[in-house]
Amino acid sequence: MADEAQVSQVGPSTKDMAGGGTFVRSQYAFGGWIRGSGGDFPADPGRYTLYVSHACPWCHRVMIVRSLLGLEDFLPVIVADPIRDERGWAFRDGPGHTPDTRNGLTFLSEAYLATDPGFVGRYTVPAIWDPRSRRIVSNRFDDMTIMLETELTAFHRHPLDLYPAALRPEIDELNARMYRMFNNGVYRAGFSTTQAAYEAAYDDVFAMLDEMEARLARSRYLVGNRLTEADVHAFPTLVRFDSVYATHFKCNRRRIVDYPNLWAYTRDLYQRPAFGGTTDFDHIKRHYYMTHGHINPTRIVPKGPDLDWAAPHGREALGSG
Repeated sequence: MADEAQVSQVGPSTKDMAGGGTFVRSQYAFGGWIRGSGGDFPADPGRYTLYVSHACPWCHRVMIVRSLLGLEDFLPVIVADPIRDERGWAFRDGPGHTPDTRNGLTFLSEAYLATDPGFVGRYTVPAIWDPRSRRIVSNRFDDMTIMLETELTAFHRHPLDLYPAALRPEIDELNARMYRMFNNGVYRAGFSTTQAAYEAAYDDVFAMLDEMEARLARSRYLVGNRLTEADVHAFPTLVRFDSVYATHFKCNRRRIVDYPNLWAYTRDLYQRPAFGGTTDFDHIKRHYYMTHGHINPTRIVPKGPDLDWAAPHGREALGSG
């Protein structure tokens, strides 16, 4: 039988739960940075590998920024099979994912154990791997996009300041609340084991959605009239919401399509290649519905919803593109 550390790769274990049945996300062990100059991980084009799952919203953030800034050649990517079992994320042939032909890994766990043979915990994506030192540079999704934006400007093929200095305090404050209440709030709701914990998380999710809806009535983007880190943080959760979180995680007060501004805003972003082109609904739905057996024991994947992502959004009048 798989031990608890292995089982935790599929769903939350007792170690992920605080008092009162509240889900608490585990800490991330590796927080190195690729630096534009100096440091343990210098900015060498093509040296590193980004391991992702198209199902994962945290990976989606990094994939969006990688595309927006034109860093595809600098940071090659390997996509994991969305169906994860007790062995963790795997690299094999399938629709939208392939074996790891760059580094020869079969499971992401091999990178973790090469970095730290005593590692105990989740083998999480996204993860950046350095084959020269045979170490994971980082598995910290919370600052990975900022690293790409601020340390690798010399390699940006599409110069775009997603983290402007003047707006950083507002972006950081909003992102911190959005993470607690919305991005991670849907997981807190879905993985709760008591009614009280679920309802507290549910209330947070919809309080944040209401705030975002109000913000987007005044401006095209979440922080003023320019695309920023805040929009990159919001989109992966928004785009998954109606297909997964509203039903699978029981966040069902409203769907995103029921919010006029949020639905138009999400379509506005989706219709850009960096956002829509990195969204894979097949991987998203198969992952959530087929790997969370404690929530969906039949592992039946819903066919819907039918959403018109190409419908005109009409957001142009609120600000620049």
